[in-house]
Amino acid sequence: MNAPPYTPVVRAGDWIVVSGQIGLGPDGLAPTMADQLRQALANLVDRLGEQGATVADVVKTTVFLVTMDDYDEMNRVYLETFTGTPPARSAVAVAGLPLGALVEVEAWAFVGAD
Repeated sequence: MNAPPYTPVVRAGDWIVVSGQIGLGPDGLAPTMADQLRQALANLVDRLGEQGATVADVVKTTVFLVTMDDYDEMNRVYLETFTGTPPARSAVAVAGLPLGALVEVEAWAFVGAD
């Protein structure tokens, strides 16, 4: 398989931008939306860690859902990772996602001085 035409995580000065993460783990795509979201968020945490950041640094996320029927469950699972005051977020429905994923999450993190 060829490398994708994007970079999974980029640092731009005080900002870290994490490309959309899907629920793809070592055993493939997780079976349910909730499991996919947990894996996607774990992948996001890993990408942030590669740049020395954590979810506490995240100020904005975008969640892409194949169906808004999953919105309430997505909120419950999302808050397992984003505890306390969650970042600003958009959630949008899309016609499809890579590899048949049901959910994808991208994030912006600020790691500069306040």
